[in-house]
Amino acid sequence: MVWQRRKIGPAPDSRAAAGVLQLSHLTPIGREGVRSAGGGLCNRPGGLVVPEAAFVRLAIDHGIARIVLDRPPLNILTMAVMGELEDAIRRAEAAPTTRAIVLSARGRAFSAGVDVGEHTGETAGQMLAAFHSLCRTLVSTDVPTVAAVGGPALGGGCELVALCDIVVAAEGATFGQPEIRVGVFPPAAAAAFPFLLGKAGLAPLLLGEPLPAARARELGLVTTVVPPAELDAAVERVAQQLAGTSAAVLRLTKRAALAGFRRWFDDALTQAERIYLADLMATADAHEGLAAFLERRAPAWQHR
Repeated sequence: MVWQRRKIGPAPDSRAAAGVLQLSHLTPIGREGVRSAGGGLCNRPGGLVVPEAAFVRLAIDHGIARIVLDRPPLNILTMAVMGELEDAIRRAEAAPTTRAIVLSARGRAFSAGVDVGEHTGETAGQMLAAFHSLCRTLVSTDVPTVAAVGGPALGGGCELVALCDIVVAAEGATFGQPEIRVGVFPPAAAAAFPFLLGKAGLAPLLLGEPLPAARARELGLVTTVVPPAELDAAVERVAQQLAGTSAAVLRLTKRAALAGFRRWFDDALTQAERIYLADLMATADAHEGLAAFLERRAPAWQHR
């Protein structure tokens, strides 16, 4: 769930790129959502604008909840961002007529993953608990979820995309779980990929290589790939199609379809988290990999 390099010392400004691994050839996507000028609930015909959080925007309009990650350029997932995102999903689901939750991002990346600064020391357990709570909420919602991916979705960003029901990606988008390169593994992907992708789901975890959108579609991680200029329109078509269906029937259909996966995922994630915290974090190589990443050097693996 890691793809940020942060300098040791005071946390950088949330909007700054200092200390962050730079990604190139990224395709931005349009910003969605509407701001509430007064900071309170803003009703309008057919819709609702929810008070703004710091990094996540939520607007519900005619049965479509639009959630936007708004921590550009890379939308790094800190514990604060995770909490805001989970709250937005719960708010969207609480509206009984919501028929679709569209998750998108503002910036060059959908999300470059979890903050390494929260991935070490005493905060590692807290970070995993926060991220896995978000993942469980995303999996447990009966409202259909649609991910709009216009740039890289890496680490935790890729895991969130994988747990959405429908994924629409631009041709230039990339997906990947690079954690193995820094001496760790992504528990949510380890729990979900074997069920969602079969045996093909193991290679992304072991190799850590980025997948272009077309390959991600072949594996089953992505539903549809479109030219970048057509991404917003393609996502809107899916959202409107869902919005034209009964909210009750949509939710019950998804509940029935995912019953087996939800049982699998909950148990597998519990086991993966235990292995991560009790076994992986007891190895020298896990600490060496994370330290090397933060210190911008090659790791010296001890194989223990």
